[in-house]
Amino acid sequence: MNGRGDSALQAVLARPALERRLVPALRLVLDLLRTVERSAGPILDLVIRFALAQTFFISGLLKLGNWEVALQLAREEYPVTWLDPVTAAYTGVGIELLCPILLLFGLATRVAALPMLILALVIQFNYRALDTHLLWAALLGWYVVRGAGALSLDALLSRGLRRSALPLAGAVLKVTEAMTRWLSDPYLLLLRLWLAAGLALPLLASSGAGNWLPFASFATLPVGAAVPLAVLLTLGLASRAAAVVLMVLVAGSAMMGGVTLPAPGWLTLLLALLAIVGPGALSLDAALVRLLQGSFPELAGRPAFDLAGLPRVVIVGAGFGGLACAAALRRVRASVTLIDRHNYHLFQPLLYQVATTALSPIDIALPIRGLFREHFNTRVLLGEVSGVDTARREVILGEQRIPYDYLVLATGASHSYFGRDEWAAHAPGLKQVEDATEVRRRLLLAFERAEAAEDEEERRALLTFLIVGGGPTGVELAGAIAELARFGMERDFRRIDPTAARIILVQAGPRLLPALPEALSHKATVALQRLGVEVLTDSRVESIDGQGVRVNGQAIPARTVLWAAGVVASPAARWLGAEADKAGRLKVTPNLSVPGRPDVFAIGDTAYAEAWQGQAVPGLAPAAKQGGVYVARVIRARIEGCDAPPPFTYRHLGSLATIGRKAAVADFGWVRLSGAPAWWLWGVVHIAFLAGLRNRVSILFDWIWSYLTFRSGARLITGESATSNTPTAETLSERRQYHG
Repeated sequence: MNGRGDSALQAVLARPALERRLVPALRLVLDLLRTVERSAGPILDLVIRFALAQTFFISGLLKLGNWEVALQLAREEYPVTWLDPVTAAYTGVGIELLCPILLLFGLATRVAALPMLILALVIQFNYRALDTHLLWAALLGWYVVRGAGALSLDALLSRGLRRSALPLAGAVLKVTEAMTRWLSDPYLLLLRLWLAAGLALPLLASSGAGNWLPFASFATLPVGAAVPLAVLLTLGLASRAAAVVLMVLVAGSAMMGGVTLPAPGWLTLLLALLAIVGPGALSLDAALVRLLQGSFPELAGRPAFDLAGLPRVVIVGAGFGGLACAAALRRVRASVTLIDRHNYHLFQPLLYQVATTALSPIDIALPIRGLFREHFNTRVLLGEVSGVDTARREVILGEQRIPYDYLVLATGASHSYFGRDEWAAHAPGLKQVEDATEVRRRLLLAFERAEAAEDEEERRALLTFLIVGGGPTGVELAGAIAELARFGMERDFRRIDPTAARIILVQAGPRLLPALPEALSHKATVALQRLGVEVLTDSRVESIDGQGVRVNGQAIPARTVLWAAGVVASPAARWLGAEADKAGRLKVTPNLSVPGRPDVFAIGDTAYAEAWQGQAVPGLAPAAKQGGVYVARVIRARIEGCDAPPPFTYRHLGSLATIGRKAAVADFGWVRLSGAPAWWLWGVVHIAFLAGLRNRVSILFDWIWSYLTFRSGARLITGESATSNTPTAETLSERRQYHG
């Protein structure tokens, strides 16, 4: 074969390696740009509208308060040849008072921005030429062309108006959408050329072009920096980066040189708009993206390869491990099927906050399909897995059978009552959203029934809350209930004092949080006791019924009992007929496959793996995610014929537990924290682990609000039996059953 053929062959053979390195990086950059535009864009849009509205509205108020001055300006300073001075004064003040209000709220934005744009140009060419007026006009022109963003009444009302009976509403919306579609890119091109001319042609400042171009705004920039940036803006190449650099240079030049720029704030807003929105389709940036998307279709959300005949990977369970595994397989040449009994991914570590009214279920759950919307090789199925046919390599999903070449079991765990399942009716645990809402119902109903109780002993029993289990869930539940009683509803009742509620935490072992160092365990105990929680260690629960709990031979009247003492794995081991430990977890090999079944893997709470310095991997979210990513690497290596990765090793990232609103404990091995620093770290870590930007923002604002106001979320009592504090054993048993 000749040299040219050898080169072509080498290029073909190198393409998968190139894709593995280049495509993830490009996808990350494009996703980041889209995320910035979607999240920061509406906020910047609101800031710009507020700034413009404030400037024009204040000007209108000043003129209205000094009407003679306004008339004089209309006659002498900036007369409009085609309008009578009095009419011009009334028109100008009317525009400055009415249009800014519409612009601020984003109502009829284009209609409001157009008169303001004309007024800005009249001031520039009939009164006094300043960069400020030109920048106003540039920003207002954007709103005439594009309209307001997502944080506006236009965006809020558009869907309803489109389907309303209002005359011409649909036609007007179609026209505005057409303007956005056809004029946005040409306007961005003109905007870039306008800024580039102001940067690169300062010699024209003394000519008539000085009235049209923002020369003064860039006067302090050195030519060596201005000209290259002008070229980049003209070509639309690395436009976002050029806009950011310009923002920094203009601000830095003004501060270091002691130069007062004419309109640094307006210029910064305009450059920020270009940095976030981008250069538009008429640019080299857009052409380069189109070229890359043509070479790598997955960058455009299109299938990069045909799924027919590819290896089939079935993942059962959309918890932390299942999601991590599916996400890591997004670019592998495989057909991936993700199955879960719910249509949402649940962030279980914050379930206790839903149970204690601090958060809403929607804050800690995210639809699975939305997470995999752009994963063309991943199919999401809603259903209840009842078994696995290993002989035929099929997952049993109701009446349907899903074939697999590789099976990943990430089925999680449910509550374990250590053989005393009759306790389930009286002591619910926390594993699902339904569990959290049931616990919330019981907690709130206990206070309501105590308010109505006539018997003092019954009232005390109703206001006694007992949590079984001193692990992280039990500690966090006890602290949250104490906070709820003392700071959330202390003024809501007339006959009872919620702050007198008795919270008891029972731990069978000698100390709380046995997985943490003893010093941190002691600090957690002290923090709980400061909140008024009674901590009973070395205490064995002997019985639980509708009247209360018997602990170490002593009966404790408690109408609300919560279970946080243990879990049992899903029936995955029974499906496979494989060996399991006492908690029902599948014993797996060093590569997390089931012994004797190299095509079946188990991760998270489903698996028992001695991969943590010879110890069992803990049932934590980071462990499940690490396992999911590792199994994806194993499957990828087998599909691509590469060397298998080394045996799985769990990397412990630390343990955290929070106690109330200002204390927590954290152990990272090399450092240990407690108190407020650990509490802040706990909050940051949990927000970072959440799936979805909306959930992170929502929880952040909820936490800030409740922290500053001592107010929790809506305390609604819901459920099948809103007046009964003890559901039937059958109901809870059905709720606790695992279905894949």
